[in-house]
Amino acid sequence: MGRAGRVRRAGAGVAAAAVIAGGGVAAGAALSGPGQASAPPAVIASTDHAVRSSYADVARAVVPSVVLIRTPDGLGSGVVLDAAGNIVTNAHVAGAATRFQVQLTGDPTLRSARLIGSYPADDLAVIQPDETSGLKPARFGDSGKVRAGDVVLAVGNPLGLSGSVTEGIVSATGRAVTEPTAAGSPGATLPDAIQTSAPINPGNSGGALVNTAGEVVGIPTLAAGSPQCGAQAQGIGFAISSSLARDIAGQLIGSGHVTRSHRAANGPADQVGLRAGDIIQSIEHTVTPDTTALAQAFAAARPGQAVTAALSRQDQQHIVRITLGELPAG
Repeated sequence: MGRAGRVRRAGAGVAAAAVIAGGGVAAGAALSGPGQASAPPAVIASTDHAVRSSYADVARAVVPSVVLIRTPDGLGSGVVLDAAGNIVTNAHVAGAATRFQVQLTGDPTLRSARLIGSYPADDLAVIQPDETSGLKPARFGDSGKVRAGDVVLAVGNPLGLSGSVTEGIVSATGRAVTEPTAAGSPGATLPDAIQTSAPINPGNSGGALVNTAGEVVGIPTLAAGSPQCGAQAQGIGFAISSSLARDIAGQLIGSGHVTRSHRAANGPADQVGLRAGDIIQSIEHTVTPDTTALAQAFAAARPGQAVTAALSRQDQQHIVRITLGELPAG
């Protein structure tokens, strides 16, 4: 796949510009030419085999749990995690800020919030408003049960449009994707991302990807970029699994930092004779032509797993066996 473009925070004036430019900001709207009638709403079979033409009940249940987050650099989304008012979002939404403003859908009041902890390696962060009354925790589902073809909704604040809902399907699971490096972000490699066709736009980052039962199964994080022009590719977005989000968020809430990353790393490399200047060409038969591919290969492995690496050293080929360590927590 071409490079992935992160769904960055949306600047405050972006929504108006999109409307003025005629780009259209109504989620799911079908545009028709002169004299053409709009097609009737599609009838979709949900995962429980019931025929559904509307997900209004799901939206009503989830939208109150998804908040708008304002930082000095722009806008993003977050999901209320628990009764204490902790909100999980993306580390790239939080950025370098330690103080935020949070806004509930339908409530003009801006609530001051503080950073609980951030873990850029998994692009996750937790913030907490000073005033937590009225916050409704979302219901989190088991992302391990998500299947390609499942209907999902992306709930967030694209372009600052509070409480927006878009619909799509799960295109694939278990994707390894690497975010682009940006100011304040090292470019996280996500080993087990959910790919979805639900539109994910600037401002959706940190929101909720939910199933038809109204359960959060992912945190929308980035959209794919076209390798030809670099523009955002349509219908190819990625979300962090809810299982990982809850795990990392729980650690951040408990101690302010991550104590178990559950991510493999190549720290033991020198123990098997790897040297500076060695070119790793593949890991477990997965070709690694660049550092992004290498990071994805390690991210897909488990701590303690033994892997075979093919490398080139001064034009000579070598095969080594490496037992992976764990990515340092922080």
